[in-house]
Amino acid sequence: MIYPEDFEYKVGFDRIRQLVSGKCLSTLGRERVDAIRFSDSPDVISAQLEQTDEFMRILQGDREFPSDHFIDVRHSLRRIRPEGTFLDEQELFDLKRSLQTIHDIVRFFRAADGTAAACPALTALTVDMPVFPEIIRQIDAILDKYGKVRDQASPELLQIRREMNATVGNISRSLQQILRSAQAEGLVDRDVAPTMRDGRLVIPVAPAFKRRIRGIIHDESASGKTVFIEPEAVVEANNRIRELEGRERREIVRILTALTDVIRPLAPDILQSYVLLAEIDLTRAKALFALQIRAIKPAIVCQPLIDWTEAVHPLLYLSHRKQNKPVEPLDITLDGKGRILVISGPNAGGKSVCLKTVGLLQYMMQCGLPVPLHERSRMGLFARIFIDIGDEQSLENDLSTYSSHLTHMKYFVRNSHAQTLLLIDEFGSGTEPLIGGAIAEALLEGFNRNGSFGVVTTHYQNLKQYADRTEGVVNGAMLYDRHRMQPLFKLSVGLPGSSFAIEIARKIGLPEDVIADASAKVGSDYIEMDKFLQDIVRDKRYWENKRQSIRQQEKRLEELTARYEQDLDALNSQRREIMKTARQQAEQILAEANARVENTIREIREAQAEKERTRSVRQTLDDFRTSLRTDGDDDERTVRRMHRLRERPARKKKSGKPLPPPSQEQTAWAVGDAVRLKGQQAVGTVLELNGRQAVIALGMIKSTVKTEQLEKVSRDALRKETRQDTFLSRQTADEMHEKKLAFRQDIDVRGMRGDEALQAVTYYIDDAIQTDAGRVRILHGTGNGILRRLIRDYLRTVPGIRHFQDEHVQFGGAGITVVELE
Repeated sequence: MIYPEDFEYKVGFDRIRQLVSGKCLSTLGRERVDAIRFSDSPDVISAQLEQTDEFMRILQGDREFPSDHFIDVRHSLRRIRPEGTFLDEQELFDLKRSLQTIHDIVRFFRAADGTAAACPALTALTVDMPVFPEIIRQIDAILDKYGKVRDQASPELLQIRREMNATVGNISRSLQQILRSAQAEGLVDRDVAPTMRDGRLVIPVAPAFKRRIRGIIHDESASGKTVFIEPEAVVEANNRIRELEGRERREIVRILTALTDVIRPLAPDILQSYVLLAEIDLTRAKALFALQIRAIKPAIVCQPLIDWTEAVHPLLYLSHRKQNKPVEPLDITLDGKGRILVISGPNAGGKSVCLKTVGLLQYMMQCGLPVPLHERSRMGLFARIFIDIGDEQSLENDLSTYSSHLTHMKYFVRNSHAQTLLLIDEFGSGTEPLIGGAIAEALLEGFNRNGSFGVVTTHYQNLKQYADRTEGVVNGAMLYDRHRMQPLFKLSVGLPGSSFAIEIARKIGLPEDVIADASAKVGSDYIEMDKFLQDIVRDKRYWENKRQSIRQQEKRLEELTARYEQDLDALNSQRREIMKTARQQAEQILAEANARVENTIREIREAQAEKERTRSVRQTLDDFRTSLRTDGDDDERTVRRMHRLRERPARKKKSGKPLPPPSQEQTAWAVGDAVRLKGQQAVGTVLELNGRQAVIALGMIKSTVKTEQLEKVSRDALRKETRQDTFLSRQTADEMHEKKLAFRQDIDVRGMRGDEALQAVTYYIDDAIQTDAGRVRILHGTGNGILRRLIRDYLRTVPGIRHFQDEHVQFGGAGITVVELE
């Protein structure tokens, strides 16, 4: 069940329907797109998604799918039901081409190349689907490739057309003879040729000479300067042409009627085959649209659930892609622990877009369309989806905005249950805030009691507090960049968001006295709470970025580990092959050595101990032994090389690149040298030297070690190692670079209250330390010195500050504090 009736318009599905319809090839598919309906049946939804997913793979594959002639001839087939009716040439030609396409589609899925196994859902559509190759063959025997009746369609038609061609030839020759005679007499221009009027060949003649040529005047030009005369010599032949044309038409009608009589009994089965053509046209259009928006077939869970990662609004994605702008993906989870999400945050921060994204993607999936989100996402099924969004004032029905809102709420209360998804924008707005917030809280409590799921956007503080203390309801915030004063369009679940009303008013340029009066009216407690809320959101965003960076690093390490393990397996396989070859060669060398020894002994015996002969034989044996030793050395080098290759993955798994080893010569140590412990990666500095012992500083730790346990590290290598060991992802590094570019070397807190100035300075010093700013200036003014004292008391507690002092008198003196950072 969907509520209200214009649900598709509210979430944007009407535009999705138009885009899919535009990718159809015929009215068959467009009618099926118009018939797309919401379903809560897991079998129906899974079948539709599986068909679309299979077609996406077909479109991305190498084999071309037959999609040439998706032609709707259902009207023609229904028209020939009465006896005596027939299909004309064009209708018959369209029928033949569309039946051929159906035949090609069935053959595509029944091919022996594994398509049926790869696309079982689509192949199931073609099971028991009738095809009509005999009808196609009979139509081919009658029509040519241009859709015209062939001369050989019947012997009678062949004879008629031959006689027509002969008659036309005779007429043409007679006219040419008459025309040459008229041209010789000057009655007709030299460049004039016979033409056709009302199906009869005529000669164009000037009106002054129309009495000079005997014949029938059939027509004249619009200007009246030319008349078209059929000479009496060809009148009879033209009459014969007209007679033959009539006979030709009657014979063609007889042929088409005979063929239509063959088709008529098969018309119901043929109409059934067009169901396949319509289904394929729809599935193809959905697959093309899914590829356009980078959608996938999601994992479906047969219960109410939303567990989405990197979900994207498809219409927003298409719009931003034209402008080369990125779209911030949405991560959202609604399950048993947190069924209702209450989203708060600044105006124009993306709350409504978030709500519409949930409604549109859930509706698309339950209409059988793939959705753009990450593969690890899970989508549940809802029996009912209700939405309340937008201004629905109605003068005809005497409804105000709030009345319309309450009308929707009445329907929600009466019809919602545990399988309902509620989407409510600006919950409780449109009336007096106190009572409006109370009614909204009561409604929210009722929805939670029913076990309903939902996404609610609001600015009301009482709804945020209700979500914080109530099981089943969770807070969410649309993040906002406080430094750039612009929304980030990113959802953060777990904490409520600030409306940033004061900051936005200050950015727009509202007078400070108005802002100060407003702050005083709401009270310091509210302002402080809002600031604490901003701080919490900021800190959460920071740690989420850190966590994302760590995840990326871990993923990269896992990929490297897998690759190195694969390389190691290949090396081990290669090593086994080398060792096998080496053993075979060793056995061959051993056999050759034994043969040499036996030959040497035999030759010594045969030479009867002649000294020269014995010396020569022994030298030959010694040379052979030397060659064996050389081969042995080569084998040892090979083994050492293999050993180094085996150790290479282990060395690469260590973080960072090892610094070059120190020289083996006697090392001269000095205070301030950069050193490290042998076999370690941590780098420190020499503080003191006591004979053969040195006091070194490793970060915040001091230690006394022997100098032979140390090795010196060059400053350049130290800086290089520091850069390589930085554990920042590319995204974090880019954010830090942008922050450095946008960072200003001074901050002006004059005119602020003490707590406001202290909060601003706290943020500013944090940013200064992060961006490695060496020196910054804080403009607090002189006045009574209260701001100066508060700020300096705070600066004394910050460990990253080296020194602070008054600015030079010439540049502001005591009204400015200069801070030098470590």
